[in-house]
Amino acid sequence: MTIEAPEKPRDFIREIVEEDLAAGRTQRVITRFPPEPNGYLHIGHAKSICLNFGIANEYNGQCNLRFDDTNPTKEEVEFTESIKRDVAWLGFSWGENLLHASDYFAQLYTWGEELINAGKAYVDSSSADEMRAMRGTLTEPGTDSPHRSRSIEENLDLFRRMRAGEFPDGAQVLRAKIDMASPNINMRDPVLYRIRHKSHDRTGDAWPIYPMYDYAHPLSDAIEGITHSLCTLEYEDHRPLYDWLIEDVSVPSRPRQYEFARLNLSYTVMSKRKLLGLVTEGHVHGWDDPRMPTIAGLRRRGYTPSSIRNFCERVGVAKRENVIDAGLIEFSIREDLNRIAPRVMGVLDPLRVVIDNYPAGDTEWFDTPNHVDDPSLGTRRVPFAKTILIEREDFLEDPPKKFFRLAPGREVRLRSAYFITCTNVVKDDAGNIVELHATYDPATRGGDSPDGRKPKATLHWVAADHAIDCEVRLYDRLFKSENPEESGNFLDDLNPQSLQVVQAAKLEPSVRGAQPQSRFQFERLGYFCVDSDSTPDRLVFNRTVTLKDAWAKTAK
Repeated sequence: MTIEAPEKPRDFIREIVEEDLAAGRTQRVITRFPPEPNGYLHIGHAKSICLNFGIANEYNGQCNLRFDDTNPTKEEVEFTESIKRDVAWLGFSWGENLLHASDYFAQLYTWGEELINAGKAYVDSSSADEMRAMRGTLTEPGTDSPHRSRSIEENLDLFRRMRAGEFPDGAQVLRAKIDMASPNINMRDPVLYRIRHKSHDRTGDAWPIYPMYDYAHPLSDAIEGITHSLCTLEYEDHRPLYDWLIEDVSVPSRPRQYEFARLNLSYTVMSKRKLLGLVTEGHVHGWDDPRMPTIAGLRRRGYTPSSIRNFCERVGVAKRENVIDAGLIEFSIREDLNRIAPRVMGVLDPLRVVIDNYPAGDTEWFDTPNHVDDPSLGTRRVPFAKTILIEREDFLEDPPKKFFRLAPGREVRLRSAYFITCTNVVKDDAGNIVELHATYDPATRGGDSPDGRKPKATLHWVAADHAIDCEVRLYDRLFKSENPEESGNFLDDLNPQSLQVVQAAKLEPSVRGAQPQSRFQFERLGYFCVDSDSTPDRLVFNRTVTLKDAWAKTAK
């Protein structure tokens, strides 16, 4: 599959922005990214981040990072900090524009009273089950609450008593008075405020009532002077309520909401609730597990900010929902790491090879390029000695016709070193191969032959006595199917092979001391990243991605 390089973004959102600027409807573009701090951000949020911050940057505008912290029962400081970390890591800055919906609680409450005084909101004392029954269905209109006809004075009194904390959770709500027969269920007297006797991390116990997202979001946009409020398509049916509030409240500005298709990725789930379940039920090892589609998980796995930004550009901004092949994000990280990752040699399943005619006790050091296509990355020194380790799968005692790697009597090239020929195979009592013996050709130092011989295979290797022990975690896709939810229970589709841990891997000594987030290409094996679990005494690597799309080959 040929994938075009990402071009400068061009989409219907940017066309709207340019038209608004040209017509003078917008003087300065102001967007916002409004996450709720109730979990870690995932790759779908990355698309929204790139769009909102990207548009602000392109048109010399401003993008606010505004936390929708209106539900303290689900929000945690940990999530707030992780969101700030993720946005900054992706390469975007909010500058002085770090904001919170809780900054506006007093103004939002005042506007609640304003709606009551205008006869456009009322306090409903019905239970949640009663309100659900009165709401109606997609084909049947709802019915008015018996409390809908309360007087303005009674509603103000009840709302102020809600504010004073006189009622328990669930006893009262403030609802907009719109139309219980509306074909759009979101307009059937939606709840604007509910009671939550829960301490807030920023406002403490000052507020026993909290605004709903559909109320706080448009009014916060208006307070901040947002010009283009960009939401995913699931909020399209909420836009009439957004517009109703902007029109019926004395707001200082008139923002507009525009919807675009959310990012759906194959072989994963994007519901924050389901991702939380994966974490809390122990199916993964935390929000930053490298198998998770969270930005923290992708970062820990070894993805780069530029690879994610390029992926989002390739996906583009559309109006129609679709599912993006996970191979596209894997292509983006391969493309980036192929350009920047230094090459090293490592062996995951070591097989000893003793070179009988090499002098015992001798060690040679070879200067080897860190990147064959980029001399600016320099060189490293790789040791060679009498006993080396190769990948076990690179030897077969009785090879098939198209197997060109090491076999009895066959010559192969060792990367940057010598040609060797296998002369003997040593097995244990159970018949397992435990060691090979070989000879080397001293005339082929550096991996070239003066007589023009060209072995059909070049193997990676490490010198046994100089190799570093390390742990390598081989990560694969978390789910087996393109659509994990197709069967009804996405947990049934978990891939049992999504993590395999190799404890006895061996690496060349040049990687000693590599710091977390250092990225390498293990020659012939894939791209790997130093994990945060690493210690000075033991390196731990995560496989970021294979060199080729093995899943596509399997599917075919």
